[in-house]
Amino acid sequence: MAEEKEIVEVPEKFKKLVEEIEKMSVLDLSELVKVLEDKFGVSAAPQMMAAAPVAGGEAASAEEKSSYDVVLTSAGEKKIDVIKVVRDLTQKGLKEAKDLVDEIASAPQVIREGVEKKEAEELKKKFTEAGATVELK
Repeated sequence: MAEEKEIVEVPEKFKKLVEEIEKMSVLDLSELVKVLEDKFGVSAAPQMMAAAPVAGGEAASAEEKSSYDVVLTSAGEKKIDVIKVVRDLTQKGLKEAKDLVDEIASAPQVIREGVEKKEAEELKKKFTEAGATVELK
């Protein structure tokens, strides 16, 4: 499933910054967003809009999702085991994996984005076996 990328005109004054951001991993981008949110007192979360009820009370999107985000919500009792799983799945160093697991205390952490259902279920199983709590969104 190849998605078409919309071509975005980047002003010259932002080109260098955008190029640096494009090189970052998803986890690093997530960390950057949190730093910017804290520094400037803003939120990057999408604003929720009230949706009109759908006829028959059915959800607007009845078809099954094709991709999921794996979100770590709790490290549980075996924090060291969870850190090991994070390191294996993200190829992060020990400190970065530990920091990511420590950040769960303040907010759930996205481990992987846009993975297929089968892979998402496998990742969830690995984390659950390590004692963590994971959500697929």
